[in-house]
Amino acid sequence: MTDTERQTDRRLERAILDLLGRRGPSATICPSDAARAVYEGDGDGWRALMEPARRAARRLVTAGEVEITQSGRPVDPAHARGPIRIRRTR
Repeated sequence: MTDTERQTDRRLERAILDLLGRRGPSATICPSDAARAVYEGDGDGWRALMEPARRAARRLVTAGEVEITQSGRPVDPAHARGPIRIRRTR
């Protein structure tokens, strides 16, 4: 992993926590919210950050900071397929 990738990973983690910090305690965000917050450019280039944003969310799950949900219920990030939401750990 390059230094740039590591910096992007850290920025995505911070973006997730910052976005959640601005919302209510049970509010959720989509990984795309973090990808858009970190992407520096025009157009839809943020889409390339979607998988890194999902990985950042999984790292924050491991750290006990957030949980990943589907249909409003926490799910094991290793088994989550399809759209996910991220919320602060309750």
